[in-house]
Amino acid sequence: MLLEGSILAAVGSMLFWGFGDFFIQRETRRVGNLESLAFISIIGSLGLFPFVIPELPLLFTLQNVLLLFFISMVGFVVAMLDFEALREGKLSVVEVILEIELPITAMLGYLFFGETLSFIQLATVFLIFAGIIMISVESFSGDRRSKKRLEKGVLLAVFTAVGMGLANFLTAFGSKQVSPLMVTWMPWLVISIISLFFVHRREGFGSMLKNASRFRRLILVTGVFDTLGWLLYAVALVNNELAITTAITESYPAIGVLLGVWLNKEEILPHQYAGAALALAASVALALIV
Repeated sequence: MLLEGSILAAVGSMLFWGFGDFFIQRETRRVGNLESLAFISIIGSLGLFPFVIPELPLLFTLQNVLLLFFISMVGFVVAMLDFEALREGKLSVVEVILEIELPITAMLGYLFFGETLSFIQLATVFLIFAGIIMISVESFSGDRRSKKRLEKGVLLAVFTAVGMGLANFLTAFGSKQVSPLMVTWMPWLVISIISLFFVHRREGFGSMLKNASRFRRLILVTGVFDTLGWLLYAVALVNNELAITTAITESYPAIGVLLGVWLNKEEILPHQYAGAALALAASVALALIV
């Protein structure tokens, strides 16, 4: 039952992340990266607080506080990179490039948790990389006069994926050392404070309050979906391996690609469709293999 519960939590995380990124893209294009992060983190920290109250004594340990604070700072940087990549690039392209986080997460799981991947699993990861290359490059032409070889947001998405791999590892470590709830709630609390500080320094709270009223439904849905995605991921990691859990959740870009093409009317070229199909199919296959 523990294994089944972990798998269900991972699948739930995948679904919430897929839809969450779709809403994040819409929110960042309306209110900006910093305000979006502030709204999401506030919703996450306030929404989870009633459930965290019994676990507050965990913060009386200096080791736990330092670990959670470090996770929070990494989360802030990764979130800003992620939001900017989603704001600048196509959802259908950015989501697939984020698959890079899988091999990075698996590598960290191997180095620090002793997790290993079989030859078949490693070959599947290679197929994911091949698909990523296909979808990230808009043109394979060698013409130097071509002004745009890479899709917009690709480089940001690559840096985001690297940061997400680190964030996945830290979430797994924090879930086992502290608790899934605390490793989700504490970063949201710290990130909300940092975001509000920079919002106040940059432009004050007037614009933020207007946006909160104008886009309240979008902001609420985005915050709830993203928070539940991270919470379920942390829950799944308690009784499951990092590489296995991440492999299951890596199907979430399929939702982003579908929503990007269907609702955002994004256009991608045939080789990008093929790359997306290859990367996503390989991701699903990897989840089934493990």
